[in-house]
Amino acid sequence: MQMRRATPWLAGLACAAALGAAAAIPAGAAERTDLSKLDRQQLAGQRAIYSYTGPNPPPRLLELIRRGRVGGVIFFGENITSKSQIRGVVNRLQAAQRQSPIKEPLLVMTDQEGGLVRRVPGAPVLSEADIGASGQVTEFGTQAGRNGGINIRGAGINVDLAPVLGVFRQPGDFLDQFQRSYSMDPGVVGAAGSAFVAAQQRTGVATTIKHFPGLGAAEANEDTDLVPVTIDLPLETLRTVDLAPYPAGINAGARLVLSSWATYPALDPRPAGLSRQWMQGELRERLRFRGVTITDAMEAGALEPFGPTRRRAVLAADAGQDLLLFSSRSLAQGIEGRQSVARALGNGTIERKSFFASLNRVMKLRADLADRPSGPLPAPG
Repeated sequence: MQMRRATPWLAGLACAAALGAAAAIPAGAAERTDLSKLDRQQLAGQRAIYSYTGPNPPPRLLELIRRGRVGGVIFFGENITSKSQIRGVVNRLQAAQRQSPIKEPLLVMTDQEGGLVRRVPGAPVLSEADIGASGQVTEFGTQAGRNGGINIRGAGINVDLAPVLGVFRQPGDFLDQFQRSYSMDPGVVGAAGSAFVAAQQRTGVATTIKHFPGLGAAEANEDTDLVPVTIDLPLETLRTVDLAPYPAGINAGARLVLSSWATYPALDPRPAGLSRQWMQGELRERLRFRGVTITDAMEAGALEPFGPTRRRAVLAADAGQDLLLFSSRSLAQGIEGRQSVARALGNGTIERKSFFASLNRVMKLRADLADRPSGPLPAPG
């Protein structure tokens, strides 16, 4: 988990990163990728999450995977017709990965929050709002995390972009209208979310707490997928309300944090996901998160002032984002983003030590997922 002491392997990778190279895993562990043998396009590719349309992965995606230029894939409802179908897709993707120079498995992810936001049929059935209103938030949060993890793991998915830790402000606002917030009480949100995280991590699925530093104060029409959103609250309010559930989620073992594209001018006039103050200062230094960060959708309307994909990708990577989520359902978007990050690494726009620190976190996560037992788990109860 994020709070444990670094292993000798990680220490070796950190040294290699400082030298602009990387090291292989020592003997005794499962075989790992020697990053020093990868070209810049492959290195940048390990930080790129791709998407596509329809139920069948395009041949071009499989080719990119075999060439070592893909870090992961995100699935949406349009990609999934049944649990068995998506399991077959994942098997094809991971088979292509085994033909690549990258030893670690792909990150295959989806949003399986519960309630209205479920991509794979089945658990968790209760929404976050249902759990928060239950009066048994720890018990129901645990059930949702465990059963949801078993469900999507059975489909081959190893990363859940859940739970949402937003603290909503009024009925019908941005999160509450879709039942995506546990409560208006940050203590309830922290208790329910951390129970979800701890239970799902035990199923072998990596959890993601989102949308850092919080979208609970966004009004019903304030959707960063469509427009720029400003949450103009004092830093004290953000820390005592919106950020308050995050330490519980981090301490429960959340492996990823997904950032918000909203702007929080109390700390930085840029969107949080493009802000070193938020991603480095607040998340890593103040909250001591040691896991993997991932952007929200790189095609979001909130980022329109920041130019095309190629510029957004570099800004996000430079801010300290480990994974870049190219979720427009277009392979071209992921290719453009990957190529721009590779160029930025080559010309020094992205500092090499920072780049490899991010890459090492991503590869550590993937190695840990590869080491999880692959045997069957009991059916959701």
